[in-house]
Amino acid sequence: MNNHEFAVCVNNHGYEVSLEMRKLYEILVDTDAEKYGQIRVIDESGDDYLYPAVLFDRITLPAAVLDRVFHAQA
Repeated sequence: MNNHEFAVCVNNHGYEVSLEMRKLYEILVDTDAEKYGQIRVIDESGDDYLYPAVLFDRITLPAAVLDRVFHAQA
């Protein structure tokens, strides 16, 4: 079972320094934030931050791609 969720940044207006357009971000489920139209994503520092959910499109990665994402070496 896949517990990892991902989203692609489709709009970084107002967050140009923090978010990269077309970049894949891992989502941390935060039901309280979602009630207010927010999404919690992990950035390249490894920290998680809240952003307006409208800046992202959630995507489902095929299992083979998901495996490669988590086993990729920097």
